[in-house]
Amino acid sequence: MSDDANTNEDMNIQRADQQELIKGPDECFVGDVYISNLFNAPEPARVGAAIVNFEPGARTNWHTHPLGQTLVVTKGVGWTQCEGGKKTEIRPGDIIWCNCGRRHWHGATATESMQHVAVQEALDGKAVDWQEPVTDDIYLSEDIVRD
Repeated sequence: MSDDANTNEDMNIQRADQQELIKGPDECFVGDVYISNLFNAPEPARVGAAIVNFEPGARTNWHTHPLGQTLVVTKGVGWTQCEGGKKTEIRPGDIIWCNCGRRHWHGATATESMQHVAVQEALDGKAVDWQEPVTDDIYLSEDIVRD
């Protein structure tokens, strides 16, 4: 069976051993973050997804999504926070909806790693608007919601 057998007019199959793991760029993340882009659907679809691995102490910068974002925590323990709200602990199986245009961040705790699947749609080709890093004062705040 040739590689052409994995692609046709109706379907594209990306094999697990073809997925690349890249280091999250310093202009978007604090600490060690590794990303495996799962897919960016071809137009006219606009959805994309990635597996994001955060080492202890790692987190995103503040950011927004024009059409929102869904996170599915798959491993470890993390924190997330919308601007003006409380930092919330997140664990495997938790599903987080980040509202359209709402400034937020997410990442591992200071002592434990965390992995999530991130799913978002692009508007005019843009799925995220990256902003400044989350300060240590905000990240390490003791004001945590643990539902």
